[in-house]
Amino acid sequence: MNVKEFVQYRKGVLKDEAASFAKPPKLCIIQANDNPASDAYIRGKLKDSDELGYLSELWKFEPTITQEELLTKIEEANNDPSIDGLIVQLPLPSHIDEAAVKNAVAPEKDVDGFHPMTTFDPCTPKGICDYLAHEGFPFKGKNAVVLGRSNIVGKPMAHMLLKNDCNVTVLHSKTTPEDRKFYIEHADLIVVAIGRMHYLDSSYKYKDSAYVVDVGINRGEDGRLHGDAEPGLPVKLQTPVPGGVGLLTRLALMENLLIAKKNRE
Repeated sequence: MNVKEFVQYRKGVLKDEAASFAKPPKLCIIQANDNPASDAYIRGKLKDSDELGYLSELWKFEPTITQEELLTKIEEANNDPSIDGLIVQLPLPSHIDEAAVKNAVAPEKDVDGFHPMTTFDPCTPKGICDYLAHEGFPFKGKNAVVLGRSNIVGKPMAHMLLKNDCNVTVLHSKTTPEDRKFYIEHADLIVVAIGRMHYLDSSYKYKDSAYVVDVGINRGEDGRLHGDAEPGLPVKLQTPVPGGVGLLTRLALMENLLIAKKNRE
């Protein structure tokens, strides 16, 4: 089952579950930027919510909002009993402390999975692992390589793969070319999230049983979106860009929101 088919299948399940509640799950999105990419992500999240019969609302503020004002708005959403899940869209204006904002969201409403005490898995790693599990990837004891060590994807992805009993290696800009080549060639799973178009290419050898998950989104000179992996690598499964991890991330957010609603019933 490809990513789009899997997402549609899971959406059907979520829609049926949501219909069983007297009041549908409700998501609140707080935005304090004028970022076109953020606008696109939010439109996708609102579209998903509407498709599933969820409720959603966007609280959009000017990037000039002070940190104190933003924290007050987060607290207002935390205390609103009608809101089941709350996310603050990144990036934030430079004068606002991202850690302070993440920590301000109530853990029981933190459907993005960013709060240190959150009960939810971060959406991108969760979406990826849920899809891999559905496709039969046998996590236990398998060699997983994560390319990239960002706080948004690389590190939480490595942590979740460890929770799933993989042997995890994180490669980054200081990894030697020789080591990178060795680990990639012996990997059962490769998650690439470094933001360099077609970085993972045919110059490497791969296990024909390997799974490649492409988190990268890069706009090429042709004006189209491309991943961090060259299309058509000789592996068992490779997620596409576009139409891959982005859809899985949005699905995971909807899954977390439904869990938040169940927890509050």
